[in-house]
Amino acid sequence: MTKPNTIHIPLLPLRGLLVYPSMVMHLDVGRDKSVNAVEKAMVQDHTIFLAAQKETNIDEPTENDIYQVGTMAKIKQMLKLPNGTIRILVEGLYRAELVNHTDDEDEELLMAEIKEMEETHGESLEEQALMRKLLEQFEQYIKVSKKVSDETLSSVQDIDIPGRLADIVTSHLPLKIKDKQQVLEMIHVPDRIEHIIDLINNEKEVMQLEKKIGQRVKRSMERTQKEYYLREQMKAIQKELGDKDGKSGEVEELKAKLEEANLPERVQKVALKELDRYEKIPSSSAESSVIRNYIDWILSLPWTEQTEDNLHIPHAEEVLDADHYGLEKVKERIIEYLAVQKLTNSIKGPILCLVGPPGVGKTSLARSIARSMDRNFVRASLGGVRDEAEIRGHRRTYVGAMPGRIIQGMKRAETVNPVFLLDEIDKMASDFRGDPSSAMLEVLDPEQNSTFSDHFIEETYDLSNVLFIATANNMQTIPGPLLDRMEVISIAGYTEVEKLHIAKEHLLPKQLKENGLKKSQLQFREEGLLKLVRQYTREAGVRGLERQIAAVCRKAAKIVVAEDKKRVVVTEKKLEELLGKPIFRYGQAEKEDQIGTATGLAYTSAGGDTLAIEVSLYPGKGKLTLTGKLGDVMKESAQAAFSYIRSRAEELNIDPEFHDKNDIHIHVPEGATPKDGPSAGITMATALVSALTERPVRKEVGMTGEITLRGRVLPIGGLKEKSLSAHRAGLTTVIMPAENEKDLEDIPESVREGLTYIPVTHLDQVLEHALVEEK
Repeated sequence: MTKPNTIHIPLLPLRGLLVYPSMVMHLDVGRDKSVNAVEKAMVQDHTIFLAAQKETNIDEPTENDIYQVGTMAKIKQMLKLPNGTIRILVEGLYRAELVNHTDDEDEELLMAEIKEMEETHGESLEEQALMRKLLEQFEQYIKVSKKVSDETLSSVQDIDIPGRLADIVTSHLPLKIKDKQQVLEMIHVPDRIEHIIDLINNEKEVMQLEKKIGQRVKRSMERTQKEYYLREQMKAIQKELGDKDGKSGEVEELKAKLEEANLPERVQKVALKELDRYEKIPSSSAESSVIRNYIDWILSLPWTEQTEDNLHIPHAEEVLDADHYGLEKVKERIIEYLAVQKLTNSIKGPILCLVGPPGVGKTSLARSIARSMDRNFVRASLGGVRDEAEIRGHRRTYVGAMPGRIIQGMKRAETVNPVFLLDEIDKMASDFRGDPSSAMLEVLDPEQNSTFSDHFIEETYDLSNVLFIATANNMQTIPGPLLDRMEVISIAGYTEVEKLHIAKEHLLPKQLKENGLKKSQLQFREEGLLKLVRQYTREAGVRGLERQIAAVCRKAAKIVVAEDKKRVVVTEKKLEELLGKPIFRYGQAEKEDQIGTATGLAYTSAGGDTLAIEVSLYPGKGKLTLTGKLGDVMKESAQAAFSYIRSRAEELNIDPEFHDKNDIHIHVPEGATPKDGPSAGITMATALVSALTERPVRKEVGMTGEITLRGRVLPIGGLKEKSLSAHRAGLTTVIMPAENEKDLEDIPESVREGLTYIPVTHLDQVLEHALVEEK
């Protein structure tokens, strides 16, 4: 039977599938036009043209939406389903090409004019070889894929028609409609088989890659599941041991804190890395506690938090005046410092160093600076620090490691711009553990402290916004490089008038409150308070004065409670009843002019002080004895004075042979107290001349100055402190080196008015003013 060139039959568009010749397949038909096409085919000869749609989401396909090559099929069965769709069983007959669309408007279905596509063949042996190769590849594919049954392979092996074999094998491959359509359109059978072999090879490679990926994913999942299982076991163990949340709960909490904290990116990265290590290390390990401690420090340090500076100068002046009386030059320098900060808007600059004896208000002055600037205040005491790790911290390789005092202070400050007081910076020492003063160089250098490195924290920390203020009692003991980074502000001490004012305005109200007394219950008369200052204290500061006021308050409290008195009035007489006899003698340093005794002025860490130097002669052979726990420099000053007097014996009316007939003993009282320095040179020389000439030294004269072998008087330091001690001791005349006249401006006016200063350049001038004239 010969087929006509073209046939006019119904068209059924297929969505998402394709039917090859010789294939038998069930199809569900639901679209109206498709249902009409099936019904029309059933009325005619049961034949229908099956063509695949290019896009599956199109409900009303047109000519351009359907492939031109399809399959002529025969409907074997038709079954109407309850939901309105039709299920048909079709068998593919042969390939056909759509020549023309002829829609039937009345019946609303798709009609097509088609013509059969004849297959072309190659050589018989070539096709046989290709068939074998195809079956071999398909068998391998079935073994790899596990998706095609062995029965399918058996049924395929029985096919001996090349084109049919190619179509059946293709139908079992998981190809896209586009690739299946390409096979359908291939008329030359050898080319079709070769193409299918290539498709099978590609599918095998893809499947092998999928298998590898699957195995990799499986291993990863197994590892994750294993870790999950172990973590759950760990949680259960920790729970049994009493740890409620276990380490994982703690780690999650710390991780959340690290992510919420406003940390620099580099610091956060390091902290999270350490947290990961912490999670993996057993809690019993010593390193676990070190890492936990490190993370806690990272979280507690301020990295960006800061307070806004208040650089209003009148406000600063008001605060400083309210907290401290006197110290005008010191306050002026601080106000200048704040004014410069306001103009430059930068904290970089010299580090302030407040130098003065104890009790003059260095620490409280730093606290007032912080209050005037509205900054947080933090204090670190450096007294006795001799380990570099105290400044830079300990390395985390040690159990119990901690940051240094600088980082500890920043934690307490809670901001990056506090006022940081380095107290007693002159008391740092060095030993085999390092030199802490060298470590302080980086802290106090404005060019370096923006990247300060602590051994514990390791990450650099910015200290450039911190206002550092150092305090010291003695400037001489501060290492030179460290002193070079600081601007020294000297606080010498208080005069009698200033002490009275401080006692009235600050100390007395404070002690009344601390001892539970009202202002009406304890009253100081002016003369009583003055006697307390003069005869019960002798110091540069007011710490001892505060202790004596506290003692008076305690005794007054006892009287008020025990004797039921409403008020205690402290007069000179009452003061002696409460505190006993005066401790110090006020008035002239000596009651009478003395031979062989001169009053020197000394500068100590506690401020200025008077120094009585005594010389005694007795028969001997010129031996010079020095006692009073004198330092090497002071001993050398005594030797220089002795040598000068021997060289000038005749001019000074001294027996030139005195050293052959007498031994000389020079003693400085308070022998338990170490003394050193060159400024007692002229005092020793004056006492020696007085003893040898038997001319008394004026009792109202105090002196200070270094002596040379030629009798020249060289300048000294601490004139202000020495003047305060002279004024306090009741001296009226001070002999000083002429080169120290420039220092007179620093001395309070009330002290200058009570003292007569005699500048000298040579020992002859000293003797002229210090010794009583010969009769």
